[in-house]
Amino acid sequence: MKTFRKGGVHPEENKFAHNVPIETFPLPKQAGLYLTQHLGAPSVVVVSKGDFVKTGQLIAKGESFISANLHSPFTGTVVKVEPVLDIIGYKKMAVVIDVAEDQWMEDIDTSKEIKREITFSRHEIIEKIKEKGIVGLGGACFPTHIKLMIPEGKKVEYCIINAAECEPYISVDNRIMIERPEEFLIGACILRTALGVSTVDIGVEHNKPEAIAVLKEAASGFTGINIHVLRTKYPQGAEKQLIKAITNREVPAGKLPVDVGCVVDNVATALSVYEAVQKNKPLIVSHLTYSGKSIAHPKNYEVRLGTPIAQIIEANGGLAEDTEKIISGGPMMGKAIANTNAYITKGFTSLLQINAKEAKRLTLVNCIRCGKCVDACPMGIEPYLLAVLAERKRWESAEQEAITNCIECGSCQFICPANRPLLDYIRLGKYKTGEMIRARMQK
Repeated sequence: MKTFRKGGVHPEENKFAHNVPIETFPLPKQAGLYLTQHLGAPSVVVVSKGDFVKTGQLIAKGESFISANLHSPFTGTVVKVEPVLDIIGYKKMAVVIDVAEDQWMEDIDTSKEIKREITFSRHEIIEKIKEKGIVGLGGACFPTHIKLMIPEGKKVEYCIINAAECEPYISVDNRIMIERPEEFLIGACILRTALGVSTVDIGVEHNKPEAIAVLKEAASGFTGINIHVLRTKYPQGAEKQLIKAITNREVPAGKLPVDVGCVVDNVATALSVYEAVQKNKPLIVSHLTYSGKSIAHPKNYEVRLGTPIAQIIEANGGLAEDTEKIISGGPMMGKAIANTNAYITKGFTSLLQINAKEAKRLTLVNCIRCGKCVDACPMGIEPYLLAVLAERKRWESAEQEAITNCIECGSCQFICPANRPLLDYIRLGKYKTGEMIRARMQK
């Protein structure tokens, strides 16, 4: 089986919801839509307090080059446009809507009919994806239309779909592949068409046998779809590692996948592209896994953007007694949620309750120079050294030791027998080094 060769770890998979079908979560009474649900500049509001909006209506426009449109996931009345606390506790501008019964925009196809024929040109596909606010749903939320606009002088040879889903607990991409394989594959073919290549390569970890079987059967009705079974190893779903596993190409330090002829999107993004292009439906939902070791009934949900996080927790019986931490995203790279009154956003892949035993930081001891963090690093850098340099604020040395190459996967911290907070220090070092580099470039 294929995989990347350098580093990697094997955390507990904890895929408790992998056999649980996706449920549609009920509509909330009130919803909040942040204007920063994507990488880049915030979108600009085009509605005002008191406006009545329909489901799928544009409420904020991505006017900057790197930005994304935002559409209302609900029918209702705009009650305020003002800063609202996000999951971390920072105030971000948002549109708050009192929710009423769905009235969809007339040009959106809400039928269950699957549209296979792709009739749009490359340019029309990219414009449709831009219009409907599609962003990468693997976590970074980079506007998808920008990724498809290949710079002059670059040539794409591989359209890759990341179906590894290597983070522990998360299983919703697995369910999309099992429950909606044809729509997902059409979305992948649309991305392939937008990139002007003849094939699409889908990488799936071998711990998803049902999804692999379903995809292989569904793919027999298409041409130019290659399904690669990958060895289960974290972080197999990281772009550079996935590219290495599938194409044997290495993305050089400081370069992007397009520099080696590759563009990578994930499963939920491909599904959203299908809906945008074939159904004229904007990105108004998040597919997420609700799970944890103390949750009796883990779930996979399709949730409208803007749904309060607290409502999902309450619908599942509230927090378990031993919950120590709530995480958005996986336990390896996700973010702790400080405010459950915040709202679901694009790229919200999971909502995890982490119990006290799992969340507890173990006693920190001195580095024993075992080198396990070096062996585990998929980027071939030296985490123990970078952490020391960051701790001592030696930013120039950190830059020389390639701290900016770190993908923040957390493999080093996971494997460290001394329980050193390696990733914490490296993240700080990356931020400070980045500040230093930007300041130098401005001189």
